This record gives sequence, C-alpha cells and structure tokens, in this order.
Amino acid sequence: MNTVILIPARYASSRYPGKPLVELRGAGGVAKPLVQRSVEAARKIAGVSGVFVTTDDERIADACGRFGVGVIMTSPECRNGTERCAEALAQLHEPNLVINFQGDALLTPNHFVEALIERMQRDDVEVATPAMRLRSEEVRTLQVEEARGRVGGTTVVTDDMGRALYFSKRLIPHLPAAALDQPLSPMLLHVGVYAYRPTALAAYAQTPPTQLEQLEGLEQLRFLAAGIPVAVVEAEPPPFALRELNKPEDVAPVEEALARAGLE
Repeated sequence: MNTVILIPARYASSRYPGKPLVELRGAGGVAKPLVQRSVEAARKIAGVSGVFVTTDDERIADACGRFGVGVIMTSPECRNGTERCAEALAQLHEPNLVINFQGDALLTPNHFVEALIERMQRDDVEVATPAMRLRSEEVRTLQVEEARGRVGGTTVVTDDMGRALYFSKRLIPHLPAAALDQPLSPMLLHVGVYAYRPTALAAYAQTPPTQLEQLEGLEQLRFLAAGIPVAVVEAEPPPFALRELNKPEDVAPVEEALARAGLE
C-alpha cells in the first residue's frame, strides 16, 4: 500500500506566527526547528513510503531544503490542514492512503499512526483518527479548566462500531460524578492526526465549510456533515505528556516533554 505522510506547515499562524521555524531543544540540548522535528517523528513511522511538508511559504520551504525533505507548495487560501492535504493530492503518485501528521504534534507516538494505517488496511474505512482514554483525574482537571472558560483539548464520542458521532472542544459526554470513580474515565481525548483515502479528501475539498466546523473550530466535523464516517481508533497513552506547540508559552513544556521522551 502506498502510504504518504503530509505535514501541513503554515507560517501565518494567528496565535504563533512563524511557528514551524521555532527552534526547540531536545534531550541532548541541540536546537532544531519545529518542522524538522515533526519530519523526524514522521520518518520513524512504519509502513510509510514517503514524507512531505505541504506549505504556502518559501521560508518554510527553504528550511526544509536544508534538512532534506520534499516540499509540496499549496495555496495560501487553504483554510486548514485537511484542505492543504487535499490540494497536495494532485502532486502525489497515486497514494492509497494519506496521513495528515500535524506539524505542531511532534510528540505523537509512532503506534498512534501505525494503528490508523492498520485499521485502514483491514476495514473499508474512509477516514480514521486516534483518541486515548483520559484518566479520571485528568477529566477533573479539565472540568475545572472548562468552568473557567478555558479549552483543554478536543473530546469525541463514538457509536458502538467506533465511528465518531461528534467532536467538540467542550467535554463530552456529560459525566455524572460516579463515572469518575474508576482510574480510567469513559471520556476520549481526540489526537489530531488523520488517515484519509484520496476519495475522502476529494469529497472534503468539494464540501464547503459547515456551521458546526466553524463554531467548534474543528476541521474534521466537515466529514461528518458530508456523511463521511470517521473511524476513531483508541490508542494506548504514552508515558509522557502529548504537548503541542500552539503559542510561545508552550516552548518550555514541549522542550521538557522532548527531554522526558529522550528525543535528541
């Protein structure tokens, strides 16, 4: 199976302009730009035939040339990473699967993506994405944050076949107090990595943004609105925190997580 990983990288981030080029120090103290660390993480995933960065910015493309990864230039009009992956399809050689490996999720474990590839190989699934079960103590912390008006992540609920019913930046489903009596809660935290078949990407590109997608700020809701099922693959949480780089204050926690994970 021809499986290609695409890493969408946008310079003009509203929360953190130039984020893909931010230097991050690993366990050995060596500084590398975020986009390079994301590429290095993607190249460790088994069963992949190619890794490319998709961007609309020459500065990012130039940086990628310095550490030797292919670049697919896409339009600045792309509104999210899925649209960027859909546009990049025309420049790929007939992939069977396309993986959207988020450029700011450099700590995503290999097995998260490998589980998506395995699910897509085994079943007739158009889109797949991972989630991990939250510990009850983590849910309590997120409940406090939500009460203060802060967003602590994206949660997902599924049907009995493991297909997404809804994604939200609110905590879903509602949990009575007794639901948190066990160490593991019933709540699933969504991890923003996706595996698509090319037909699903093409359908996504032809579907206009939906109201729920815009209200929640979650690109994957467009698939559900278009009637394209999204398989949710539950993955085993890693022993370290899955930190993402979303704003300048995240640099220190991400570098700490890199050190704990032993990533140079």
